[in-house]
Amino acid sequence: MTMQSLRLLMGSAHACGYLQDRHARSAFVDPAFPLEPSLYGALLDQGFRRSGDYAYRPMCLNCRACQSARIVSHAFTPDRAQKRCWKRNADLQLSIGGRLTDEHYALYRRYLAARHHNGGMDPDDVDAFREFLACGWGATEFWEFRAERQLLAVAVVDRVPSGLSAVYTFFDPELTNRGLGTFAILSQIERAKAERLPHVYLGYWVQGSAKMDYKRRFQPLEVLRGGQWQPLEIE
Repeated sequence: MTMQSLRLLMGSAHACGYLQDRHARSAFVDPAFPLEPSLYGALLDQGFRRSGDYAYRPMCLNCRACQSARIVSHAFTPDRAQKRCWKRNADLQLSIGGRLTDEHYALYRRYLAARHHNGGMDPDDVDAFREFLACGWGATEFWEFRAERQLLAVAVVDRVPSGLSAVYTFFDPELTNRGLGTFAILSQIERAKAERLPHVYLGYWVQGSAKMDYKRRFQPLEVLRGGQWQPLEIE
């Protein structure tokens, strides 16, 4: 089966999670299509992402605000705030596992309750947790960041031939001063550099969305526009 025979299914319209007073709609790769990491890497370069086993791309009727974003890993240089974040978390130990655990779920529940209360994601549903983050066909890793033995953050990372894809990060909501979300991305950039992987994929950049504004700090950042990857210029 080739990319030419890939079939997309249209999802229903729903409230946009990034821009107020707008509706969103996504196209999903047919679940019967046999995905694997190299093919998913090609889909990432065409604007797709995954949620669980489902690969999707925004397909809104009158809006193209969602633009896929990726960091050029070898050219990345941290700014002053990112350097401080790196030093502030120098005491953390990283370990990488291949499955979700009950300890991960407990941290996820705390994170959602504090950061995304009433956000449409049920912290008490362990099945939804696994369906959202795990992937049956992907090369998915679960990066654990600990201070001594205490779990502070988990980054869900997909490996593809062209780099690392940052799927989701959740962390101890009481430790906002550490900047654990930023540190997780910095850690992925460092790993990509060490392994000579060209990109770290960050999902979508949405101009005007406060939720997405942090991504422009990771320079050089490229966005997918008109089918071409182009540098995102900082205003």
